[in-house]
Amino acid sequence: MSLRKGVLKSFNSGDYTATILLSGSYKSYLEGVAVARNVPAAEMEFGRKVAVVFFDEHNPKEAVIIAVYT
Repeated sequence: MSLRKGVLKSFNSGDYTATILLSGSYKSYLEGVAVARNVPAAEMEFGRKVAVVFFDEHNPKEAVIIAVYT
């Protein structure tokens, strides 16, 4: 398990997933990343920094956004 930083590119409130750009990665976006339900949808704005937990480093579908910050 690891914790990584990223930047929010888009948020889908219907299925509570996001597209993010991980810090240190300038071209690879992760799409369909789950967002913890305790994170308010109103906080999920383009360009916000996010904290992402990876339960399996090799499978981005096993990641979840746990926080947003400025």
